[in-house]
Parts: sequence; structure tokens; C-alpha cells
Amino acid sequence: MIRRRPPLHSPTAVLGVVALCLLASAAPAAAQAPVTRRSERFVDSLLARMTLDEKVGQLNMTPADWNQTGPQAPAGGEQMVREGKIGSFLNYWGAAPTRAMQRIAVEQSRLHIPLLFSQDVIHGWRTVFPVSLAEAATFDTAAVRGAAHIAAVEASAHGIHWTFAPMVDIARDPRWGRIVEGAGEDPLLGEAMAAARVRGFQGDGGWRRIGDGDAVPSRILATAKHFAAYGAAEGGRDYNTAEVSERTLWEVYLPPFLAAVRAGTGSIMASFNDIGGTPSHASRWLLDDVLRRRWGYDGLVVSDWSGINEVIAHGVAATPEDAVVLAMRAGVDVDMSDALYSKHLANTVRSKRVPLALVDSAVKRVLRVKQALGLFDDPYRYSDTTRQRAATLTPANRAAARDVARKAIVLLRNERVADSPTLPLSKSLRSIAVIGALADDRAAVLGSWNGAGRPEDAVTVLAGIRSALPSARVTFERGAPVESLSTAGFAAAVQAAREADAVVLVLGERADMTGEASSRASLELPGSQLALAQAVVGAVRGETPSKPVVAVLMNGRPLAVSWLADSVPAIVESWLLGVEHGNAVADVLFGDANPSGRLPVSMPRATGQVPIYYAHKNTGRPAAQENHYTSKYLDLPWTPLYPFGHGLSYTSFRYANLRVGAASGRAADPVRVSVDVTNAGTRVGDEVVQLYLRDDAASVARPVRELRAFRRITVRPGETRSVELVLGPGDLALYRLDMRHVVEPGTFTLWAGGSSDATLSTTYRVVGDTLTLAPAPPRMR
Repeated sequence: MIRRRPPLHSPTAVLGVVALCLLASAAPAAAQAPVTRRSERFVDSLLARMTLDEKVGQLNMTPADWNQTGPQAPAGGEQMVREGKIGSFLNYWGAAPTRAMQRIAVEQSRLHIPLLFSQDVIHGWRTVFPVSLAEAATFDTAAVRGAAHIAAVEASAHGIHWTFAPMVDIARDPRWGRIVEGAGEDPLLGEAMAAARVRGFQGDGGWRRIGDGDAVPSRILATAKHFAAYGAAEGGRDYNTAEVSERTLWEVYLPPFLAAVRAGTGSIMASFNDIGGTPSHASRWLLDDVLRRRWGYDGLVVSDWSGINEVIAHGVAATPEDAVVLAMRAGVDVDMSDALYSKHLANTVRSKRVPLALVDSAVKRVLRVKQALGLFDDPYRYSDTTRQRAATLTPANRAAARDVARKAIVLLRNERVADSPTLPLSKSLRSIAVIGALADDRAAVLGSWNGAGRPEDAVTVLAGIRSALPSARVTFERGAPVESLSTAGFAAAVQAAREADAVVLVLGERADMTGEASSRASLELPGSQLALAQAVVGAVRGETPSKPVVAVLMNGRPLAVSWLADSVPAIVESWLLGVEHGNAVADVLFGDANPSGRLPVSMPRATGQVPIYYAHKNTGRPAAQENHYTSKYLDLPWTPLYPFGHGLSYTSFRYANLRVGAASGRAADPVRVSVDVTNAGTRVGDEVVQLYLRDDAASVARPVRELRAFRRITVRPGETRSVELVLGPGDLALYRLDMRHVVEPGTFTLWAGGSSDATLSTTYRVVGDTLTLAPAPPRMR
């Protein structure tokens, strides 16, 4: 079961009745193993021998150049390594190249300090798994953790020590291109996925134990990014400002980062945006007051690409040297790519604008990471060409990718055609038309940030269908390019649809249409794809209304597809599923797999609805159809096209008998909630049981409902399972007017069901005094 834990805070801040909560809150310290005296003596002795320039070098991350032979150090880079002026490389990977560069560092530099090699390993390495948003649609933390572990095994075999993942930004505006990299709109789901990915990359022991008992390296350092509120970019425009209240920051945007800290992440990346006028790279409040002091975080803080330099464009620094002072005093340890630390940090220390103690602390954190990875014992342990060949794109890894991909697919709609559901399609079909340029796009299925993935490794939808139906006539027509307004291919597509027994329309976005710097002002289908769908569906419906027509969406964000929802009997949200995309889609289309994915983000009816998310405030005039003067639109319903948590199955589930162990209790008491889930269909199916909660009358306005627990279960036909979900004080808590985190007495409504539209409800009452879980956090400055 997934549920929220109480916030982390100083164990001396709250007394008495919440002692048990404090013990739970202190758990992250256990995840990050205590520093041993021996290891600290080693780090201190090494630091004492370093010159100021060598210290600065440890904080300098240099991007690699690439040519046909592989990664290269930039001009003069190898000499900088010899002089101890580079501590880590970005985009430098491969067992042989990293071994060669590491040899320069440990055999030709004065202090023999090994390098760190870092890379964006987001959703797989050579074996590309579903994009992160799709992985979140599984609601399966074990599967997501397993995917991250396989990525770590493959990446570590290529000489990589450090990944810049997971991205844990909550995103409620799908125009923002980087929504594809996270877990969607909900903080609880975001927390669960953040922790799963950190543990998948690093293991259970936290970053300090990342190399423990690992004779063959299989773990890499994780990075929770982008700290913080990057997903709140105004207008969904990447890099834009984030204008959020402190309460929203603490309740929505910070919880996944705290979950990553609790899971033991070794690195945090600062975000590009400003919050309240202070860029994150210059925010002592965010990086020191909150991250290190409030949460007790002891790992690295790394800048984003040129993030330190960009505080000048933000308007809070006049010169690069000023930017360095702000970033170092805020708590940014490692400077990625722009070499501002390398050029200016020593001067700021000599001029006493930056205390040497701050530099020493940052350097010690870098050295501790290198020590935890085992690089001082064996600097070449991650650079093994034999292991690189053996661990990469194995049949087992592909099988795991296919399994996760199947679980990520969301069946949005499945109407009856000719007295039976459109899906699954029959394997006895004699012919099928596959229409849409994306159906045969090997690059698209890999998604953005696809590591070392290669299009030639990928299975397209067209290939997956042909493999599933080897005896059928499978006709493919592009119809139109993804972004083009051309209709030149429409006639051929319509003719293919007329001649086939079934039609599969593959529509959506290319991989490069989501990700960094890939925001869209429109969420509708790009180019002439909607017109293509209208032409094909219109022709088929006009001649053979009983012919199965399926729309398969490929995309890295929720799209506005209202016409499809009104006109196409079956819609499959396939996201961008990686190397096994086509096989997984075929498994679902033809019934070899029962779809079980659930939406991790609301799907709007039109772009004009965004931002749209289920956990909104009620307002003083909640939407009501019968009352004109309420919060709604003139031209559209106020509700999403498909709500958060939605997803259909080839079976059906009934919920009944929602009950609470006790009708009331004190604020510190656990709340035991049970519900009966029955498989009312004829197939085994997986259901995601979701529990939502609302504080009915609180000291501050609360969301209409919030996800507070979920569990993915398998139910056999005719079986009824009683599912118990246990809530703790943190699940009932809020940040009140003085920003203390408290549980207030009063009535709470609970809902259980298969989406955020669940209607089965009951109530629970908290009695007695208000319980303080945590004192007010440091106020934003």
C-alpha cells in the first residue's frame, strides 16, 4: 500500500504525543548511513592536502565533446584533469573511454582523485523503458523501481556513476514539455514514484551505502530534480517563473523531494525558475534552510546546465563573479557546464566574498560521494568492457521493458460495436489497416531523454501488429506527417480503411515534441492528424458501422482529443513506451494483456481548460449546471475529458462496503479504511484501488479531494477482495494559517474507487485537540 508519511523536521521541535511521528520522520537518517570516523578521516586528510584550485576543480563538472569515435574532453580538458581542475564529466560514457580518462585522473594528477562520470539516465539506458509519465501510469512502484534498477545496471556497465534522475516535479499544466519526465499532477503518486526510482538507482541503503556489498557495480547515484516548483512554470512555458504560495509549495511541490531525501538520494539538482523572485540557484532559503537544515539532507547539490550563470539573466547578479557568490552561499556544490566556479570561485574566496569553509564543505560532499561509490578503492570498477557487452539490452531486460509497457497502457474508452466491446480485437482478422505516420516511427517510441537507446532496437506499433497477426494482411498508410497540414495521403488512408476488417489509427506526437524546451501552446493533435482521423472514421462509419476502429495515442503529455472521444469507439493511451512499444500495444489490442494503466494526470477537453487537475479548491461558487453564476465555462463542461486515475479494463470491478475501523478517533490514531472490490467480469484483471480524502471544514480552504493511498491488486473473475488501507496523521494534516503542520479536529469524507471520480464514500471524525506534527517551516526569503 502507498500512503503519505509525516513531514521531516527537527526531532527536538515537537514533544509528547507525537513522539512516534518523530521517530518515523527521522527515518531518512537511517537511509543515509552514518558517517564512519575512518571515512571522515580519509576525506579530511585528502582535503587538507588540496590547494584552493584543486578544491575548486572538484566542484567543476565539464561536458564532453563527441565525435565519430566517442566522447572526448574539450580542448585542454585532459590537461585540466592532470592539474586537478575537473572533478566530474557530463555526457562522457562508455567503458573504454571512461577507463582511459579515469587513468589520467588517478595516475597523472598530483592527488590521484578519481573522476565522476554523469549522464541523464531517465527511463532506461540502452534498454529504453516507458517515459516516466507512462511509468507513473502503472501505479506500480515495484515495476518502476525494477526499471530504474535495470537502467542502473546498464548505465553502470557503461562507466556511468551518476544519473540526473528522477525528475520529481509535479506538473499540472500539460503544455509544459517536461511533464513527460515526471509522475504527473498528484503529490502522493509523485512521492511514491520518486522513492521507487531513487531506490531502483541506488538500492535501499541510501547514497552512503551505494557501493556496499556490490562486487560488481550495479548502482548509480540518483538526483532528484528540479528543486523546486519547476513544474509550475507559468503558461506551461519552459524555464518560466513559478508563482506559488508557500502553502502550495509545501503541500504540492516539495513532498516528492522530501520522499527522495527519505529514500536516500545522493544528489539534488536546483531548478531554473525563480520562486518569489529568487532563482533557485541563488536561494539560501530553499537549498540551506529547507533542504539541509529542515530536512537534514547531507548529499550533493548540483546546478542545472548553466544554471549559475543564468541568475544574471534573472536579474539578481550583475557579473559572473556575483553569480558564483550567490550560488555558493546558497548551497550549490557542483557547477554543471558553465565553468563559473572554475573561473571565479577562487577569486571570491581570496577576496573573502565566499568563506573557504563553504568551499571545503562542498568539496567534502563530492569526495564522500566518490568514496561511497568505491572509486578510491577501485577507480575503474565501473569501466568494464566485458560487463558492458554482457549487461546491455539482454532478453531479460527487454522482457521487463515489455511488462512495464503493458502495465502503463491506459484504455480510455471501449464502446460496444455490433453487440461486443471494440477491444480486444480478434486474432482471426483477415486484414487490418494501420494508419498514421507514428505507427512506423522507431525514434518516436523511445521518447525524449532516451539514454543510449537506438531506433533500430525499437518495435513500432506496425511491427508489433504484424508480429501478433502473422497470417493477416496488414496494410500501412502514413496518411499525413505528424506536424504537416498536408492531406495528400488521406485518400490512400481512407481506401485502406475501407478494404480492411479493422482499423487502427495511430495519432499523437513525436518524441521531440515533449521534453526540455518543448512546450506547446495547443494540446490538440498536431498538424492534420485530426482531419485524417475524421476522414477515415467518416468513411468507415458511413459504409460499415460495425467495423472496429481503434485510436492509439502516442504522446508524452495528455492531449485534448474530444472529437475522438465522441466518435471513435475505442481509444488506447499508449504514451511513448520504449523499445517494446509495439509489442506491448499489440498485446493489449489483441487481448494477450488486460490493460491496467491509470491516468497520472487529468486529460483536458480543450487547451483552454488548463491548468486542470482533480485536487482543486472548491471556490465560494463551486460549479453547478443549474446556476449560471458559478465557476464554469460557457462553451465546455468544467470537468476533464478523462479524470486522474481513470483507466478501463477488459473486465469490470465493483466497489462496495466502504468502512472505517472506528467512526472517530484522536488525531494521532491510525485510520483503518477497508473496501470490497469484486471482479464482475470474466477475465483476471488488475485494479488500482484509490482512496481519496477531504477535510470538510478546516482553518484554511482545502482541495475537493486528495489521493491519500492506493494499492494495485489482481482479482480473479468472480472474486471479491477486501482491501485495507491505513492512513496516518500525515494523511489528515494541513498547513494552517501559521504554517504549522497540524491535524485539526473535525469531519473528513473518504472516497474509494477506480479514479478520482469515485462516488462510494464514508466519513471519519477526528476528536480531541489539534495535533502538531511539525513546527512552521522556515519562511521564504
